[in-house]
Amino acid sequence: MKVGIICAGDTELEPFLPIMENCKTTEKAMLKFYAGTINGLEIVTLFCGVCKVNAAIATQILIDTYHVNIIINAGTAGGMNSQVNIFDTVISTDVAYHDVASEVLTEFHPWLESVYFKADNRLLELSKTAVKKMSPEYNVFWGRMVTGEAFITDDGRKEINEMFAPLTVDMETGSIAHVCYVNKIPFISIRSVTDTETHSGIDNFEANCEKASIIAKNITVSLLEEIKNDK
Repeated sequence: MKVGIICAGDTELEPFLPIMENCKTTEKAMLKFYAGTINGLEIVTLFCGVCKVNAAIATQILIDTYHVNIIINAGTAGGMNSQVNIFDTVISTDVAYHDVASEVLTEFHPWLESVYFKADNRLLELSKTAVKKMSPEYNVFWGRMVTGEAFITDDGRKEINEMFAPLTVDMETGSIAHVCYVNKIPFISIRSVTDTETHSGIDNFEANCEKASIIAKNITVSLLEEIKNDK
């Protein structure tokens, strides 16, 4: 079993690197991949850079070059639902693009039944077990994420909420889920909230990114333990 972990930015990746053992780095497509183990489980991780295309490039390389069996997207996101507060964490049940016309993915490749890419059911079950075992406890939601090529502050928030009712928004998760779907690779996303409607903007993201990244890392590592022990 080999798990790929994709983070968007370097701050989101940094908490993983000190806990990786026997870590070796390689480069491909201007990206740096870190391969090693966490608690005895083979891991390949990286930060892919912001936006959908960067995330898709990294995902396909993890699958084709590093032959990962599972992909986890770990990092931060903007909160969209009023119940989700800063430093809460959302684990994806399904993911959609908020800036792609629905028929693009249902009437053309990959001919989805709906606009949503669903997380792997087994990973969802394992994530719930992992969260229950954690101490200290974190405030975790399971639900919908949406992805698009914009940092959402106020513009577009209302329309996105009305159309998709997501818990979070980001710029990478949908494309990672998309690549995993067409390659039949189990996928799940774990994102901790840095900004919300009442505390919006880049300043809040930057102020909260480091702490939120550590929370996402802790929950991801707990999930890795469940993956390792899953029979």
